[in-house]
Amino acid sequence: MPAMSGTAGLGKASIQALASRGPSHIYFTGRNAKAGETLIAEIKTANPSVGLTFLEMDFLSLASVKKGCDQFAHNRLDVLMCNAGIMFKPPALSQDGYEATFATNHLAHALIIKLLLPTLQKTAENPSSDVRLISLTSEGWSGHPRQGVNFSTLQTTQDSIFGKLTRQSKLANIVYAAEVARRYPQIMAVSVHPGVVKTDLVNSLSLSEKALVYGANLVMGVTLMEEKQGCLSQLWVAAGARRDQLVNGAYYRPVGVMSDSTLDKIAISEEFAGKLWAWTDEAVARFL
Repeated sequence: MPAMSGTAGLGKASIQALASRGPSHIYFTGRNAKAGETLIAEIKTANPSVGLTFLEMDFLSLASVKKGCDQFAHNRLDVLMCNAGIMFKPPALSQDGYEATFATNHLAHALIIKLLLPTLQKTAENPSSDVRLISLTSEGWSGHPRQGVNFSTLQTTQDSIFGKLTRQSKLANIVYAAEVARRYPQIMAVSVHPGVVKTDLVNSLSLSEKALVYGANLVMGVTLMEEKQGCLSQLWVAAGARRDQLVNGAYYRPVGVMSDSTLDKIAISEEFAGKLWAWTDEAVARFL
């Protein structure tokens, strides 16, 4: 049984692909209940036997995330895919007072992981289980400040001239997944860069922002893809690869290329990972 984010983009494409394989149930999240209902109807037309549940939640509100997770009703969870994300948004704070991009891309996902961790662990106790956690990231991780995450500024909008480039959530996605793998080795936790995909996330960017995204990835040999291609990386680690083909805590680029050698010292630092884990624990504590 998988759970993931998304009524559009890579989330929607992944739900459609997984539903075609006949899982017992899929949970997925989003802000728009009508969009969730529409997606369920679309999938049910082609795959009537698949159970689907939409969990309404706003990733800019940890209370909303908590409320949505409380609706998870099964005692089994095999795959948790954390794939919601925003970028190049105007400076803003979440309802909890954190920089909006970091709150959406890291804190909301971290709270979901924390809340569903007991179910993931219980599922992993079954000898025949293969529990996986997938955290989507991007090559934007490399734009982090020297110390990795500037924790002292996360409750500001970070609206300096470099604000859009120094938000640190994509690094956090990589580091947090690796720390889950260290602390809970029975769960296969990896981070995945899907590549540059023609979703609304990219299509809505300005010309200068698109040039930055396309250019940076072109230098690294990552080309523009359609959604059905772009979701292949996360689908591969979620269900396509055998467990013995994966390395727990690793970072993967399209498709299925383990790329830990491209990470810098901060991204692989266990000391920094511990700091991020402790800061995150404190930020979400009252919602657990």
